Amino acid sequence: MHAYTGAAATTATTFKPDDYVLYRNPEKFWKGEPNHTFVCRVEASFPASRGQVCYTLTRLSDNGRIYNAQPAYMRLLPSADAMRDIDTAPLSTDAVADDMTPAAVAWLTQQAATASRRPELPPKHA
Repeated sequence: MHAYTGAAATTATTFKPDDYVLYRNPEKFWKGEPNHTFVCRVEASFPASRGQVCYTLTRLSDNGRIYNAQPAYMRLLPSADAMRDIDTAPLSTDAVADDMTPAAVAWLTQQAATASRRPELPPKHA
């Protein structure tokens, strides 16, 4: 019988400060406890034992800190996923606003407000 190390299932990932990640608390998860997965922002990284890097995270839900987060239990949340609704929002006025998320409506409103006037240059400082 072979011991499972998980090495084949994960790839080495390096996270940077201000990256958004999904973090799963391994102890809570394996014990079957609730509230084991959080959306977090990476605050810092530091060297840990055996050449591994661990992270300090901030939970977005309550600004709580998670210390010594192991990268094997973190997944990067790509900005493209967060912005997909804006990128794919219909640009015609025939679209029903109720079908779009508030972020898409706000972006479209801003674009419409600035599209009909000349761009302004910042004031010249002496």
